[in-house]
Amino acid sequence: MTDLTHIETWLFDLDNTLYPVETGFMKLIEGRMTDFVERRTGLPRPEALALQKKYWTEMGTTLAGLIAHHGVDPEEFLDEVHDVSLDLLNPDPDLIAAIARLPGRRLIFTNGSEDHAVRVMDRLGLTPLFEDIFHIRSADYLPKPAPATMAKMIKDHKVAPRRSAFFEDSEKNLAPAARLGMTTILVGSAARQSTAPFVHHRTDNLPGFLQQAQVREPLP
Repeated sequence: MTDLTHIETWLFDLDNTLYPVETGFMKLIEGRMTDFVERRTGLPRPEALALQKKYWTEMGTTLAGLIAHHGVDPEEFLDEVHDVSLDLLNPDPDLIAAIARLPGRRLIFTNGSEDHAVRVMDRLGLTPLFEDIFHIRSADYLPKPAPATMAKMIKDHKVAPRRSAFFEDSEKNLAPAARLGMTTILVGSAARQSTAPFVHHRTDNLPGFLQQAQVREPLP
C-alpha cells in the first residue's frame, strides 16, 4: 500500500487527470484551440497547430503564447475553446468513492477556466467532493508549471506543501511541487514510463491507486 497518511490536502489537476485521456474529450478542446490560432494568426492549419504546440511546450499553455505574442483576450479564448459537448464524459462511481474517502481538503488546480472546471466536475459528479478551484484566472493567466503560480495557489489556499499530494497527467507540472516538498503522483496511460526523479508515484488507474492508498484515519 502507498503510504499517504501524512497528506492533509489533496490537489488534483482536472483535464486528462480526473477522466482518462482515452475519452478523447481534450481532443475536442485542442481542435477548437487550433481553430482559434488559425483564425487569429492567418496561418495555414498545419502551421497553426505547430504554433499551438510550441506555445504549450515553451510557455505552459497555448493561451500564454497568444497573450504574449498576439494580444489575445484570455476570456475570449477560454470561452471559445471550452465550448464543447460533454457527451464523452461520464461519472465514474469508483473514482467518486475513492476521492470521497480521502481525509482533509480537496482542491482542483487547473490551467483551464473556472466555468470549464465547474461544467466538467458537475458532469463527472465530483463537485460536492471539492472545496474550491484554483483556475487560470486565479493564477493571473500564468499557467502551471510557473513557480509563481504554485506559490500563489499555496498562499491563496493556505496549503502546507509537505502535507499535500498533487495529482497530474503532465509530468512537467509536478516539478515545482516536488521542489516544495509535495508528494507528486503522475496519472495516465503513459505515467509508468516516466523516470523523472521528482515524480514520487505513478499510476494508470487513479481510482485504484486512491482506493489502495493508506490514508490518515478521520478524527472521531
